[in-house]
Parts: sequence; C-alpha cells; structure tokens
Amino acid sequence: MHSVYVFDAYGTLFDTGAAVARHAGAIGARGRELAEVWRRKQLEYSWVRGLMGDASRNFWDLTEDALDYAFEKVGGVDRTLREPLLEAYRDLDCYEEVPATLKALKDKGGRVAILSNGSRDMLARAVRSAGLETLVDQLFSAEDCGQYKTAPAVYDMVTTHFRIYPDAVSFQSSNRWDVAGATRFGFHTVWINRRGEPDEYLDLAPGAILPDLKGLAARL
Repeated sequence: MHSVYVFDAYGTLFDTGAAVARHAGAIGARGRELAEVWRRKQLEYSWVRGLMGDASRNFWDLTEDALDYAFEKVGGVDRTLREPLLEAYRDLDCYEEVPATLKALKDKGGRVAILSNGSRDMLARAVRSAGLETLVDQLFSAEDCGQYKTAPAVYDMVTTHFRIYPDAVSFQSSNRWDVAGATRFGFHTVWINRRGEPDEYLDLAPGAILPDLKGLAARL
C-alpha cells in the first residue's frame, strides 16, 4: 500500500473515445478514424509544445486544435458536429471500474490524486460529470507549472504538495510514454495497458502492467 495513488486522467480514468461514440450515428463510418486522429494529434501537440518549452496554449486549446486537424485529415464528417463533440469531451465517461477502484483505495487509507496535462477547468468538469468528487483528494494540472508531461516539474507537483518522496507514490497511466516519465522521476508506476500494446521504453520499465484498473484494487 502506497501513501498516495496518482492517476493520469485521459485514457486512464476517462474514455477519450466516448465523445465520438456519443455522436457515432451522425458521424458515420469514419468515426473511429476521427477519434484516433483527434487523440493522436492532441498528444502530439502537447509533446511538441513541451519540447519547445512553451505551454502558453493549454490542453483545452490543443484539444480544439486537434479536432480541427482531424476534420481536415479524415474528411467527410459534418463540421457542424464540432461544438457537440467538444461539449461531449468536456463530460467524458469514466471507465466502469474507476469509481470502485478509487473507493477501495480510499477505504484502505490511501490518498487519491489526478495528475494530467489537462487544464484545470477540463479536469474539474470531468471529475464532476463522472461523479468522482468525493473520491479524488487533489487535482494537479500541468497548467499549474507551465510545462507538459514528461517534464519532471509536472511530476514534482505531487511530491511537493504532499511532502513525500517519489517512491511513496504509485502512479497509474494508460500512456506508456507517461509511465516512462514518471518512472524516470522515481514514482512506482503501473501501466494500464487497455489495448494490449507491445511494451516500449524498455529501459524505463513500469513496476506492473495491468489490463485495467480492476487489477490495481486486487493488489491491495
């Protein structure tokens, strides 16, 4: 049992494909491709901004930019769906096992936090819409330190706030690159490999690999 359990938000707690899924009928056959391009460019934009040392555009700005690119790249999707898709992204569904997992951690005395590239407003709304307010003790947004993951300063917000050493933190993410950054920082890491992807960053191995968050609660 660790002192603090920290979760990435998008793809780990919240299903990033849910926004497109809600409008699947209106989007048509290219919905899956749209969702994949949207997510890929959202991440790419954050990495490039991070390498530039420029986080002046927050993660919501990048989410909008990525959707605009996805419309152009995929083609054939009604542009009037832009605002409904963005609105749906603000209120993404959490994965079904999330509430029970967070509750189990808190019942065992653990402190629960979210650490995400997402902007403060994005994270607060996502947590509220998913009904997780009583299960999350702290929200950490990359917006608060002006850098994006995998900059060490982003992970350091957790240790500074809780006044603990990195090895007291269990960090969970579905993004292997995020797990690599957190491992390098010194967190105990768990890769939530929902899609059964092959491992990478082999020199920065996670402490555990699980198919979903149910396995985390089972390890307590």
